[in-house]
Amino acid sequence: MAEPFLCIEMLPARNGDCLWIEYGRDDDVHRVLVDGGPVSTYDNIVQRIDAMPSDDRAFELVVLTHVDADHVEGLVRLFADSPLTFNVAEVWFNGWRQMKKSHGLLGAVQGEFLSALLVNRTPRAWKADAPPWVVTSKGVLPSYLLPGGMNLTLLSPTVNTLQKMAQAWEPVVKKAGIPPGDLAAAWKALAATKKFLPKKGLLGAAPDLDGLLKKQFLKDDAVPNGSSIAFLAEYGGKSALLLGDAHPEVVTSAIRRLCKDRGLQRLSLDAVKVAHHGSKHNTNKELLESLESPSYLISTNGDQFKHPDKECLARIIKFGKPRQIYFNYESKYTKPWLDKAAQTKYHYTAIVRERTALSLQVALP
Repeated sequence: MAEPFLCIEMLPARNGDCLWIEYGRDDDVHRVLVDGGPVSTYDNIVQRIDAMPSDDRAFELVVLTHVDADHVEGLVRLFADSPLTFNVAEVWFNGWRQMKKSHGLLGAVQGEFLSALLVNRTPRAWKADAPPWVVTSKGVLPSYLLPGGMNLTLLSPTVNTLQKMAQAWEPVVKKAGIPPGDLAAAWKALAATKKFLPKKGLLGAAPDLDGLLKKQFLKDDAVPNGSSIAFLAEYGGKSALLLGDAHPEVVTSAIRRLCKDRGLQRLSLDAVKVAHHGSKHNTNKELLESLESPSYLISTNGDQFKHPDKECLARIIKFGKPRQIYFNYESKYTKPWLDKAAQTKYHYTAIVRERTALSLQVALP
C-alpha cells in the first residue's frame, strides 16, 4: 500500500494567502483550499483546478480564515463562476450571522458577497445560520475529522475576537448599502460589482539578528486579524500549523491548552505557515517557544505592507531554530534571508518559489 502523504502548496497570491493542501495516498487524494488571496489570485486557482483529474475536481474543505481582502477576494471571484467547475463538501467561514452568534474593515463587504455566493452555489457545504467556528475559553479544543483521515484542531478565533469583528463589520457593510446579514441585498450588490464578475456575468548580506531582536514586540490589534481561523492539521503522522493572520496570544494560549491535554511540553510539528505574511506583530517569542518545527512558510510578495518584517524573521531564526524557511516570492524583503551568508551564519536553508512555477510545494517528510 502506498505511503500516506501531506503536501502544502503556496500559490502565488501577491500580498495575500492561498494554500492548496493535498493529503492521502496516491490512489486516494483529498484536498483542502485555505484562502483565495486578492482577486488576481483567481487565475492561479483556476489553473490549479484545471490540472486536477477531470473526474476528481473536489475539495473536502474550503477555509476562509477571515475577510481581509488579500484572503477573501480570490474566493469571491472563484465562487462567482456558474456553474462551479469543482465540488466542495464543506466550507469554514465566519460570516455576519456566525459573528453575531458568537456572543451568546477591511473586507466585510467581500464577506457579505461570499456569504451570498455560498448560499447560492454550495448550500450544503455552508449554511448562513450555522454555528460559528470559534474556540471557547474552557474545555477541549474543537477537533474535526475530514474524509480520508485528516484531523483539524481549531486554535483561533476566540469568542471575544469574533465579537470585536462583528462590531467592526456592521458599519462597513451598512456604509456600502448592504444590511448586515441580508444575503439577498448582498447578492444584488455583487451583481453590480465588476471586480468579481466572470466575463459572461454573474449568472453566467547577513542581517544583524541581535539588533533586530532588541526591538520591542508590539502585538497585532487589527480586528479582522483577530477573527482569523487558525488550526492544526494532522495526517499520517505529519502535522502543520496554519495560522492565517491570527493574533499570537490567542494561538499561544490554545497551543498551551493542547499541550496540557496531550501531556507535552512543546508542540512538535513538521511545518508552520507563519501568521500575517511574516508581520512583526503576529509572531512572538512565546509562540515560537511553544513550538518545535523544522520548517516555516511565508507567503507574500511584500506589496503594500513590506512583509516579511525583519524582526519576525529574526525571532523565527533565534527562537524557532528552523532548518528550512520557504518563501513564496523573491523580493527586496526576502532577499536578505535568501543570501547564502545569512543561511550559513544562522544554519538554515532558504527555499523560494521559481518564477516559472505555479506554486511552491512543501511535501512534509
